[in-house]
Amino acid sequence: MDVAGSIEAVRSKVGAARRRGERIGLVPTMGALHAGHMSLIETARRSCEYVVVSIFVNPTQFGAGEDLAKYPRSLESDLAMCEESGVDVVFAPSVEEMYGSENLTWVTVEKLTGALCGRFRPGHFRGVTTVCAKLFNIVWADVAFFGQKDAQQAIVIKRMVSDLNMPLEIVVCPTVREASGLAVSSRNKYLGEHEREEAALIYESLRKCREMVESGVDEVKAIIEAMREVLGKSPDIKIEYVEIVDAESLERLERVRGRVLAAAAVRLGAARLIDNIVVDAGRE
Repeated sequence: MDVAGSIEAVRSKVGAARRRGERIGLVPTMGALHAGHMSLIETARRSCEYVVVSIFVNPTQFGAGEDLAKYPRSLESDLAMCEESGVDVVFAPSVEEMYGSENLTWVTVEKLTGALCGRFRPGHFRGVTTVCAKLFNIVWADVAFFGQKDAQQAIVIKRMVSDLNMPLEIVVCPTVREASGLAVSSRNKYLGEHEREEAALIYESLRKCREMVESGVDEVKAIIEAMREVLGKSPDIKIEYVEIVDAESLERLERVRGRVLAAAAVRLGAARLIDNIVVDAGRE
């Protein structure tokens, strides 16, 4: 496995693979790799001959007062996991390499970024779309792999790629969960043992949504109230949002129709946790 710290170096490695006729897969990460990332890498390995993993804690997607300084960083163990998983090259640039001078050009996706997490993290998605556009231009991948846990991010990235006619396929892979149902996340490292147990209520609330929809309930307000009741079992969980939106446009709904995204964001101790599921109501 190769490790590239510069744009020139990773382009050289990927260019050689492309000249060999190999299909290039990219798994963008911020490091602190876990089972969710490994599932993305495994999917990439199955469909691509050459796999690139980027490890870069992107400062432009963190807002004031967020956890940029303490975000988990474990490059040595990340590299070991990548090598064991058969990654061909890890692109691990410095901030200076990615943002060498004052950044005057930004990529902004409108409408889709105003809902859900976008309401609570101003500027976050501008940072995400800009760094992803940079990575896509640097790596020249054929396919990039993202996780369903970050559903809004995946939807926004897919729209950016479509609108800007980028020659790239975006593959969204299923959320990987712990035995309790808690979605695997780098920020789970912030949780103590008791908090981790309480965090399982997030997925329980999403399952409550599915159960109600499958039983015929279509009033969004009633479903959200029931989801909040589940989360309210823990006095330590501070709800940021619980919403049911259209699975493509992310528009708020009054009635469940077609494919919807049930999503929640909470704060628990030092962690901000998000999760979601897609539910198909089977009715238009």
